[in-house]
Amino acid sequence: MQPIVSISNLSKTYSTGFQALKNVSLDIQPGEILALLGPNGAGKTTLISIICGIVNASSGSVTVGGYDNVKDYRITRSMIGLVPQELTLGAFDKVWNTLCFSRGLFGKKPDPKHLEQVLRDLSLWDKKNTILMALSGGMKRRVLIGKALAHEPVVLFLDEPTAGVDVELRKDMWALVRRLRASGVTIILTTHYIEEAEAIADRVGVINHGELLLVDDKDALMHKLGKRQLIIELEDALSALPEVLVPWPLDLSANGCALTYTYDPHKTRTGINELLQTLRDAGLSIKDVHTTKTSLEEIFVSLVKTKT
Repeated sequence: MQPIVSISNLSKTYSTGFQALKNVSLDIQPGEILALLGPNGAGKTTLISIICGIVNASSGSVTVGGYDNVKDYRITRSMIGLVPQELTLGAFDKVWNTLCFSRGLFGKKPDPKHLEQVLRDLSLWDKKNTILMALSGGMKRRVLIGKALAHEPVVLFLDEPTAGVDVELRKDMWALVRRLRASGVTIILTTHYIEEAEAIADRVGVINHGELLLVDDKDALMHKLGKRQLIIELEDALSALPEVLVPWPLDLSANGCALTYTYDPHKTRTGINELLQTLRDAGLSIKDVHTTKTSLEEIFVSLVKTKT
């Protein structure tokens, strides 16, 4: 299958000498949700801006739908919807007029039914005749998404789409993203909310200091890099690990009432049965046992620290 977006050896160095991107290569498949994770200044927005034709690359190339985004700018830009971080909206425009204008900018014929559906999907239909300055911050962000969808793009970029919005609205947006993907739209989002990537992304890319550290299927990434921990709660507190437990990779809690055993769940032998038997042989009474797994956030932090 041909990628809907193909990025090859993309670099960007500003006039100040700051290198925002360093030889980034990435293929994005039709109909997938790709989450780009990275700290502030990592290069996420610069990457999106180059793909959308807002910023010129220093070197490398980008194609959208097989078209070069420099040589065939009008074609590629018409295929892309962009929701920027900033709330860039006129104060006195009405919601409906804003979407109509955005659709017209791309040379699309008027389609009131499409725009109505977009507004209904965004829970904005009852606000269609409201001026933008009267909307809340969360509603304005929904209008930005509506503007990006007005011309029926096949690729949608969401740059920190849920920054500053409440949890309920964030979940509404996640549901909208899933519906868009189901309709065939390819979605690339940048986010600081790791749970956002964990909840809706198919693949996750980690970018830091302008370098793409990795891109992988979300579940495969957590499978390869995720660890699990066995938390063993004891009936009686320990002041120190008994000598028989010293060889085991165990952490004793500050109050001495719990032992933490970190293991790889994908290995044939995790060592859990042997550890529990060793505890029994040592005469330790177990109160409770439960497991936890590494989150995507912990994997992200680990990768960024390693590459810093």
